[in-house]
Amino acid sequence: MSNENLLRSEAALRKSFLTVHGYDVALDLSEAEDLAVPGFASRTTISFAADMSAPGASHTFLDFIGLSVESVILNGHHLPVAEVVDGARIILPALAAQNEVVVSATAAYSTSGEGLHRFVDPADGKTYTYTQYEPADARRVFANFEQPDLKAPFTFHVTAPAHWLVASNQAVANKTVATKTAAGAELSRWDFAPTLAISTYITTVLAGPYFKAEDHFSMVFSPESSHAGLQMNIPLAAYCRASLASHFDTEAIFAVTKSGLAYFNELFDYPYPFGKYDQAFVPEYNLGAMENPGLVTLTEAYLYSSRATDTAYQQRANTIMHEMAHMWFGDLVTMAWWDDLWLKESFADYMGHLAVAEATDWGEKSWTMFASRRKAWAYTQDQLPTTHPILADIANLEAAKSNFDGITYAKGASVLKQLVAYVGREAFIAGSREYFKNHAYANTSLQDLLVPLSKASGRDLQTWAAQWLGTSGMSTLVPDLDVDKGAVTSLSITQTAFDPLTGSVAVRPHRLDVGFFTYDAGALVRSASFAVDVVGAKTQVPEATGCPAPDLVLLNDGDLSYAKVRLDAGSLSTALTGVGRIVDPLARSLVWSALWNATRDALLPAAVYLRTVVAHAGGEADTSLLQTLAENALYALEHFCPIRDRDGAGELLHSGLEQLLQQAAPSSDEQLVWARTLALLGRGSDELNERSRELLAGVNVPPGLVVDGSLRWLLWQQLAARGNATRAELDAELAQDTTAEHRANHCAAVAALPVAELKAERWAEAVEGKELSNELLSATIAGFMVGEAVLLAPFTEPYFQSIEAVWRSRSLEIAGRIVGGLFPSRQDLAAGTSPEHHPVVHRTDTWLAGHADAPAGLRRIVLEQRDQMLRALRAQAGA
Repeated sequence: MSNENLLRSEAALRKSFLTVHGYDVALDLSEAEDLAVPGFASRTTISFAADMSAPGASHTFLDFIGLSVESVILNGHHLPVAEVVDGARIILPALAAQNEVVVSATAAYSTSGEGLHRFVDPADGKTYTYTQYEPADARRVFANFEQPDLKAPFTFHVTAPAHWLVASNQAVANKTVATKTAAGAELSRWDFAPTLAISTYITTVLAGPYFKAEDHFSMVFSPESSHAGLQMNIPLAAYCRASLASHFDTEAIFAVTKSGLAYFNELFDYPYPFGKYDQAFVPEYNLGAMENPGLVTLTEAYLYSSRATDTAYQQRANTIMHEMAHMWFGDLVTMAWWDDLWLKESFADYMGHLAVAEATDWGEKSWTMFASRRKAWAYTQDQLPTTHPILADIANLEAAKSNFDGITYAKGASVLKQLVAYVGREAFIAGSREYFKNHAYANTSLQDLLVPLSKASGRDLQTWAAQWLGTSGMSTLVPDLDVDKGAVTSLSITQTAFDPLTGSVAVRPHRLDVGFFTYDAGALVRSASFAVDVVGAKTQVPEATGCPAPDLVLLNDGDLSYAKVRLDAGSLSTALTGVGRIVDPLARSLVWSALWNATRDALLPAAVYLRTVVAHAGGEADTSLLQTLAENALYALEHFCPIRDRDGAGELLHSGLEQLLQQAAPSSDEQLVWARTLALLGRGSDELNERSRELLAGVNVPPGLVVDGSLRWLLWQQLAARGNATRAELDAELAQDTTAEHRANHCAAVAALPVAELKAERWAEAVEGKELSNELLSATIAGFMVGEAVLLAPFTEPYFQSIEAVWRSRSLEIAGRIVGGLFPSRQDLAAGTSPEHHPVVHRTDTWLAGHADAPAGLRRIVLEQRDQMLRALRAQAGA
């Protein structure tokens, strides 16, 4: 529909004269179990006021995307549906000062994860539904004013099969037997209590034969709190599909939840305002989780039926804390428009890691994960041609969808960590508390936060905000160390930074630590540390003068700031021969990060990085860092190694991984990481075929290694990619355990089979067909992209011929998966040629030049994929 993409200007006009008093929404899911029924009845009653003195107040529109609209009644008058329904909008003419509109419509069940998603469990055939709206898919379920700054209370009513569980943002106020279906099945109606004033995108409904566990949280605010002595009692619930109940470790989930509620209530000094706290782990979820107040939804990938690492549980805890932080940053106080998306996502990302560090047993491991994984995402995103300021310019909903990225989340969180170092933790928390009190249940922008933070810290943060939030790109920090007779004679830090969007110099203030590391009994230990304010292009560190010469200099030791850090020549030599000997885990992670950034920037050959991983990753105690190193090694081999060196580098990595697997402690996380990495490595080599067959058969399995569902499917995918497994074998493996997770794994394995005809079938299934759900589509694409160049090359031209039609005909979520996932990114640089003249780079440039008017979201994906491919080719050229 041409008018799905709501403009910021349209939303601002609507906000200028509308005040929404409340919604009453009734959904009829009584036929949800019949897959032949594509939609459900949706009836919305909205009461709202219009300021008739404001420009444009005579009329407005509602947002709705569905199968049909049956009636629209405005202030008691039936409007002609054919005249007022215009694509994704319902026009409301002739408004009064006080209005009531009633829309009766049929909304569509979704298989894309947008709107009301319907899923049939392959394990038992049961049907489940749940909603997901951010940024603007509530309009796929009920008619509304789909923008975050028109908050209102919502009252939901749901009719569904009587044996189902139904939940929403608020508790059930009443449940009654509704009627029976034509087939005689009993139905019930759930009436929910009204919500507080919230935005449309965080309303939610969950309905299906879910398993439910319950608990309770209580606390008394400490004497130091402004709510001293206040008793809080919060009902807790957790949901999952019935077939996953045996894997539902609710005790651990509730423990993290209680720790978070106790932590955030005290930290923010604002009692959790939304009543109950439910969490639903749902299938085929497009996100990690969503902060719906009173009923958070999370991906059921966080429920582990196979052996999982400690890091997997830490990631789940981090997500739980992230969504809980949103109850204040995002739900209680909400950005006015998506320009200020960072006001919720950056804060939740930072606060989630802070809560795991300070309120769980993972402690400082939280910041190691932040450094090795989240900031790596930010650094990658910030070097793409589509990077943008944290405070982004979001002109429409399509741009909003695109900006849920590494800048808004991870860079924003990194900058907040820098802000805490800059103003002090006490001032940061005090400013945040005042922000909540001043703007509860309202909508805000940047200035609304800067005012209390400036007041609490005594610093004018306008310049800081302009430098950190209003510019793009990152600073690069390089140490310049002079040594004479074993002592430091000078140390300076050079900062280079350009805003890639404007081309102007964009140096930023950094408050950071500089660490000196020296060998002591074979270990690299911190021998000195200097707190430094890096200002301008060059900063001297006079405190370092006279210190014993270190073996390694680490800028941004402690990871307080956000910048790409380089190692000087001596430190690089130390890192390549001794990074695994750095005692401090966060410092070790930061040195590994510096090595990886140098590899991505073609300053360090990929083969050198691989040798360093093989030599020094063994025994790494932090599993999050270990997984990052394993993933980076595989990526470097596949993308950064020139083809002439790839076989040798692959053999080095293979033999190194085999040795690391044998050396790993039985039943350890490290053992599992190396086993999984070997299976992934084997997709490009026949050398592991026999080994995979042995492990699947239970032969020569390393002591303590559990070859269960997830690992088994990695091994089958390895064999399938090498043409060493048959479709019958893959089907037989699935038949042994027909779960949703393994069905997706089976899809990926089938798509990886190296047969031209089968590849063509999978291509058609993904690009032309519309039967695959979001999860099965992604699995099919992932498997399809595994294969030799000769198999994938025939699909390069069809890719460029089809993507514009895909973008027009599919939802943003599905189109983005197809366009991003099927881009022909795995390319090799022929000897004697330049990266810029590679045929696929040229074809991409031709498409971009010929489609200057293509939708911005589509061009963004193609531009980003081109940049990643070109980076890989440049690394191959520089090796």
